[in-house]
Amino acid sequence: MTKRNKKEFSSEPHIELLIALKARFEKNMNRHKGLEWAKVQAKVEANTEKRWSLNEMERTGGEPDVVGHDKKTGEYIFYDCSAESPKGRRSLCYDRKALEERKEFKPKDSAVDMAAAMGIELLTEEQYRELQKLGAFDTKTSSWVKTPSNIRKRGGALFCDRRYDTVFVYHNGAESYYAARAFRGALRV
Repeated sequence: MTKRNKKEFSSEPHIELLIALKARFEKNMNRHKGLEWAKVQAKVEANTEKRWSLNEMERTGGEPDVVGHDKKTGEYIFYDCSAESPKGRRSLCYDRKALEERKEFKPKDSAVDMAAAMGIELLTEEQYRELQKLGAFDTKTSSWVKTPSNIRKRGGALFCDRRYDTVFVYHNGAESYYAARAFRGALRV
């Protein structure tokens, strides 16, 4: 993974990001009924670090979009809403421990490390199921999800996909990686 400096985020990508986010927001109103783009944009513009994270989500193919609003904190909730798992985040094992334990053919990075570097969180199984209520995602790919510690301690990790119009949760060794598996992230702005 190429580490990108947050200070490199100039005004040109900022404008391109806002244009992409606004177009996606307006095209997919079913994901955020009752929310106004102007309020979302103001929050995004007010927070450089979160804007940088949204740009990383966009750059890696996640197609972030607003899926909710936390009335207590005032934050807008973004999930990766690309139809299939984000192309720029595929072929990753689950976490750093899995990456270090892999003897040969190591992937370039892990899902947990890449998400942390991007300033986002892996979706939980519950969040993944919420996302699937908004459309059909991962019908040909799969996505790592945040794995409970009792499963991870035993060497496993969870991933999800959608097949036969049903959301499935599976397990795999955390060190495994596949060309059709990435991770989906969440960000609160």
